[in-house]
Amino acid sequence: MKISEAFPPWDKLTDGDREKLERTAVSRSVPAGTLIYGGEQDCLGLIVVCSGQLRAYILSDEGREITIYRLFEMDVCLLSASCMLNNIQFDIAVEAEKDSTFWVIPPNVYREIMEHSAPLANYTNELMSGRFSEVMWLVEQIMWKSLDSRVAEFLLSESAIEQSTLLHLTHEKIANHLGTAREVVTRMLRYFQSEGLVKLSRGTVELTDPARLTKDFARR
Repeated sequence: MKISEAFPPWDKLTDGDREKLERTAVSRSVPAGTLIYGGEQDCLGLIVVCSGQLRAYILSDEGREITIYRLFEMDVCLLSASCMLNNIQFDIAVEAEKDSTFWVIPPNVYREIMEHSAPLANYTNELMSGRFSEVMWLVEQIMWKSLDSRVAEFLLSESAIEQSTLLHLTHEKIANHLGTAREVVTRMLRYFQSEGLVKLSRGTVELTDPARLTKDFARR
């Protein structure tokens, strides 16, 4: 896939800006599990996803992870280029959840174009606003939602993404997404299993009653 097909505001750029992006953007392909960017690394650049699935997360001082958003085809990760944004101090990590291909736009190139391109500046502001809303939604979930509701919502969301009720997830991976301990997730999943809502096997969670999981937990 070309950068012109993957970058949403492409048609609003000038010919010169398009040429510069085509010349400087770097295409990468990585297998699932690859750490693409860590918050302590130098500014990577703007990530534009072509295929696969990425996860952006933050890491506590104790080493606990929590997912702040996911990235799918034609999604853009702005915070991996936060060095080009004034007054933004937000260290995140980005990893590939599936085999993925993406473009990386150098931060100096993106900033240079954004400074004279109103359409790109507007797109960047909309993107940042959307990501900020996702982070605020996450904060609300952590503060006000019970863990059983959060686990149920995560399982249902994963089922929708994978279009399957059989999810290849470890308890540790679920805990990393939700920012909690693996033991806590294990207890919750075993409770769901005792209620006939899921079936647990090594490395998998099968949703056996998604409708009741939604009604009794996710909507609370």
